[in-house]
Amino acid sequence: MPKFKPCNYDQMVMLPISLENQILPGSLEHTIHEVVEKHMDLSVFDQRYNNDETGATAIHPKILLKVILLAYARGLLSSRQIERACVENVTFIALACGYSPDHSTIANFVSTMQAEIESLFCDVLLVCEEMNLLGGSHFSLDGVKLSANVSKEWSGTFDELKRKRDKLQEKLQQAMAEHRQADAQPEVELERQQQRERRLQRAVERLEQFLQSEQPKTGSDGKEIQSNAVDNESVKMPTAHGVVQGYNAQALVDSKHQIILAAEAFATQDHDNLEPMLTGAKKNLKAIGKDETFFQGKTLTADSNYHSVESLVFCQTEGVDAYIPDIHFRKRDERFADRDRFKGGRQKEAPFSLTDFTFDPDRQRYLCPQGRELTLHARSQRNRYRIYDVYHAHPQDCAACPLRERCLSKPSASRRYLSVPTTQPPNLLDEMKAKIDSPQGKKIYARRLAMVEPVFANICVHKHMNRFTLRSKAKVDVQWRLYALVHNIGKICVFGTLN
Repeated sequence: MPKFKPCNYDQMVMLPISLENQILPGSLEHTIHEVVEKHMDLSVFDQRYNNDETGATAIHPKILLKVILLAYARGLLSSRQIERACVENVTFIALACGYSPDHSTIANFVSTMQAEIESLFCDVLLVCEEMNLLGGSHFSLDGVKLSANVSKEWSGTFDELKRKRDKLQEKLQQAMAEHRQADAQPEVELERQQQRERRLQRAVERLEQFLQSEQPKTGSDGKEIQSNAVDNESVKMPTAHGVVQGYNAQALVDSKHQIILAAEAFATQDHDNLEPMLTGAKKNLKAIGKDETFFQGKTLTADSNYHSVESLVFCQTEGVDAYIPDIHFRKRDERFADRDRFKGGRQKEAPFSLTDFTFDPDRQRYLCPQGRELTLHARSQRNRYRIYDVYHAHPQDCAACPLRERCLSKPSASRRYLSVPTTQPPNLLDEMKAKIDSPQGKKIYARRLAMVEPVFANICVHKHMNRFTLRSKAKVDVQWRLYALVHNIGKICVFGTLN
């Protein structure tokens, strides 16, 4: 017969653990410990506590900050996950000095850091500067659209939300009627019906309260856009994986060691965010001793989502050497000339462009390749790039046109619209095109991919920051800056030296 050691769970085991010995030098947790203890001004938290004479003692903010930063670095986003780690994981127990903060304390600490997060971020940025981790010559800007802690089903115009409220009210009345008729059913079924009624009641009350307290949101064109009854500061944004209800998280990165100089979450598209991001970076750099002219003559790269007249004008005003391509820059690059040969199947003929249409100066009209007229529809229409006059064809001419597939952008389109740029002298847009198309411009812009994309890979993939858990821009902004802060601390751990 085999012999086994006895298994006795009814016994006491002493586990002598030195908390200090669990925080090994050279590890990320040691770097977090050292930065928070020796390089952060934690007196900014003092004013939120009023227990000097009465009240219970509180867990020190440095304890909460350490465990939150380590949790974010380990991919733990939920406050309940962080609470559990402070009980089960010896590294978290060591950083927390044996305390076990509950999830509500952790969540409240993160969501109320609006007044302190900027100071803490600048403290870490100063450590990076003292360790010579900032290059200060080339910067790159990019963003990622992350889902908010809200469902898209709560979005809509005010009329749509009113109809949703009315439908939910009807469902509630129907559920209550079914409940009254189901008194003889089992208790489990009655409890299920009561839970459904409570859910419907809360949904109706939330929509009713929102409709009474808020006003419709309007877009840049003055028309109403969709609101959200749960987090009205979040917006619907298109991404490569579909439309998300969330925020656009931005980061401005230094090229030397990919240190984040500024981080902020917006509810706008990329082309609106270049100016506030550069302004925020200037503010942070001023806090660590840099002057107002820090970005003058420095190189800035950003992808084509940031290409707009306003962005280029701001860069020119600030004296920034910007490289921001338009959306068609790859079509002009000879390196991508044969990219279509990698696409399988039969290749479609190139769609008609402005050069395929003929202008009749006598009648002030355009003629399409089939000889049909396009009349003036609107003058001086502005988009992100230029000012256009818009001509359109008659629907009956396009309906039976044999060239319809090459001319219309969508099979369901009823007519062709032709946008004709108005005569303008060479401007910043043309200058940027020439700059990007030059050999030096291609070389400089090519650096962007290896400089800023790994930052978002580190935060969103390695650290599992793929959604926000808080609501409202102010709270979401804190969470995004904490991730940027722990990213910078990781760079200090790898490339810096802490005494």
